[in-house]
Amino acid sequence: MSNALEEKLSQALALARNSLQNRHRIGTQSERMVHSTLKYFFEEDEEFHEVKIGRYFADIFKNNHIYEIQTRQLGSLRNKLDFFLQDYKVTIIHPIHHNKWLTWVDPETGETSKKRKSPKTGNEYSAFRELYRIKSHLNHPNLRLRLVLIDVDEYRILNGWSKDRKKGSHRMENIPISIVKMLEINSPADYIKLIPPNLPKNYTTKDYRRAAKITQTASCTALNILHHMNVAKRVGKVGNAYLYETSHTP
Repeated sequence: MSNALEEKLSQALALARNSLQNRHRIGTQSERMVHSTLKYFFEEDEEFHEVKIGRYFADIFKNNHIYEIQTRQLGSLRNKLDFFLQDYKVTIIHPIHHNKWLTWVDPETGETSKKRKSPKTGNEYSAFRELYRIKSHLNHPNLRLRLVLIDVDEYRILNGWSKDRKKGSHRMENIPISIVKMLEINSPADYIKLIPPNLPKNYTTKDYRRAAKITQTASCTALNILHHMNVAKRVGKVGNAYLYETSHTP
C-alpha cells in the first residue's frame, strides 16, 4: 500500500472509530468497522453519508452517484438495486479479506492472545459467490463494482462450545489495516479482469480453479457468471465438462 493510501486509510479508520463510539455501536456486530472505515475512505464528508433516496438510504450519495458498501450477502441489495438503478449510477464496494491476523479475547478476564496469521488468503476471485446473488443485475448499464482486497485484524471472543472455546465462537470485530488491491469493473467487458492470466487458451472449471486458487465449487460459480457476462464462452466439452475460451469482445 502506498504512503498516500496508508495515510488515507488511517484517517478513515480514526473517523470510523469516532463515529461508532459516538453511537455506542462499536464491536457489537462483525465487520461494522470495515463498513464504516470504507465509507470514510471513499467519502470523508458525512454530508454525503446515509442519504435517503425514496424509501431507501444510500451509504454514499454524491454527484448523482450512489455508493453501496457491502461486506457480504450482496443478495440483500437486490431490492435497493431495482430501485436505485432506474435513475442513478450505482457502485457496489465489496471488501474481500486478503490476509487476516486473529486475536482471541477472553470474555471473563479481558485478556487477549498473541496475534496469529490465518492460513487462509482471499483474492478477487473470492467475490464470485457473492456476485452470484446479484447475477441478474450485473449486466445493468448503471451498475459498477469495486472489489477491495484488505488485510484485517480480527478479534474473536473465546465463548465457543469446544474445549478450547474456539469452535462456535463469536466474532467481535474486524479492523482493516491495509488495502492490498482495488479492482474496478465498470462494464461487462471489465469482467475480463477476473480471468487469471495463466490460463490456457481453452480451459475447464478445474483449470480455472487451479489458476485462481479457489475451490471447485467457487470455480463453477465463477465461470457461470463469466459465461453470463459473455467473457468466457463455451466452445466445446471435455467429457462432461464445458470447455471455455476467453472472449475479448463481450
